[in-house]
Amino acid sequence: MLSVALSVLLAAAPARAALYTVQPGRSLAGAVAGAAPGDTIRVLGGQHPGQLLIDKPLTLLGVDKPVISAGGKGDGVRISASDVTLSGFIVRDSGDDLTAQNAGVYVQPGAHRVAITDCDLVYNLFGIWLERSDDARLLRNLVTGRRDLQSAARGNGIQVYNTRGAQVIGNRISYTRDGIYVDVSRDALFRGNVIHHVRYGTHYMNTNHSTWEDNQVHDNRGGLALMEVRNLVVRRNQAWRNADHGIMLRTIQDSVIEDNVVAANGRGLFIYDAEYNVVRRNLVLGNETGVHLSAGSSNNQVDGNDFIGNQEQVRFVAARDTEWGRSAGNYWSNYSGWDQDGDGVGDFAYEANDLVDRLTWQYPLMQLLSASPALRTLRYAARQFPVLRAPSVVDRRPRMQPYHPDWRRWNALFPR
Repeated sequence: MLSVALSVLLAAAPARAALYTVQPGRSLAGAVAGAAPGDTIRVLGGQHPGQLLIDKPLTLLGVDKPVISAGGKGDGVRISASDVTLSGFIVRDSGDDLTAQNAGVYVQPGAHRVAITDCDLVYNLFGIWLERSDDARLLRNLVTGRRDLQSAARGNGIQVYNTRGAQVIGNRISYTRDGIYVDVSRDALFRGNVIHHVRYGTHYMNTNHSTWEDNQVHDNRGGLALMEVRNLVVRRNQAWRNADHGIMLRTIQDSVIEDNVVAANGRGLFIYDAEYNVVRRNLVLGNETGVHLSAGSSNNQVDGNDFIGNQEQVRFVAARDTEWGRSAGNYWSNYSGWDQDGDGVGDFAYEANDLVDRLTWQYPLMQLLSASPALRTLRYAARQFPVLRAPSVVDRRPRMQPYHPDWRRWNALFPR
């Protein structure tokens, strides 16, 4: 009886996961097909054909960066099962069919808890395509796109669509259409990614309750484009030398934008149809326009920011004033007031634009007369006679010293 009972227990016990090693020249697809769910496959160096399908929970570990090449057709790797890990590979040469969404790694809908780590995804249409895959981890990957294609014909570096709980951390992305494209997702974390030479560093929409922190976006057409979202945290990012905006906040509510550096961009912050947000402790430095504010972007708490050396501090067109600096005030490098009582706050309000500014936006050739006595007289008259005054961003507690004492270091790091 004892032997019978022992046999029953052994039969019921789960089998232990096996570890296989694929030597160069052996079939990786064959090893995947022959493995059992939960097994680990070590792949040593060498070249392997792409269009590899992983349809069961497996861990594939590359040693010395083995190469998976799709040969210009389809996907390098397609993952259709949950609990798959792909780590340490070079995946390259996907097809170029945008309609088929060819990618270096394509994660099919329903494949949850996928991990793609420490891979080089090069010369693919899309780097990683992630759709309806919850709790995915995309960590420390290098993604470079098809530089031989026009921007509109490329795919995105990392595509995140209709997911929950994605972690996109420590990736380096360049020469794709958009660096990270995100839509219809939630509870995501984007941290420590470096993105350059793309259209938008991120093209981000309809994704609530998420965090962007410690990312670097530079030398793109646009930096962080964050649109149609709620409950977003955007902190400690650096956006520099982007042709259009450093950070775009478009149709965004109930979010916190703090401790970011936006330097040497066309527009530092582009704020459009944004309400009930907290914008604090950001350094807005050396941009052509520090802040472009439009489309009724009011009811925001804007405090403790430094606006330094922007050619135009704020571009603002509206029917009435918008007040910033209600609790702490902001620093404006072109503030011309004084502080007689020595409390660190200017004795009269800062107004970000006046009648002359408005006329200059409407008639750009007026910039040629910016130093003329006539425009100086007009600016003085506009301040003396309220009937000539234009609605403006008004800071009634302008700081006399910047919050970032090291701002000159940033200025040296991010020259235009």
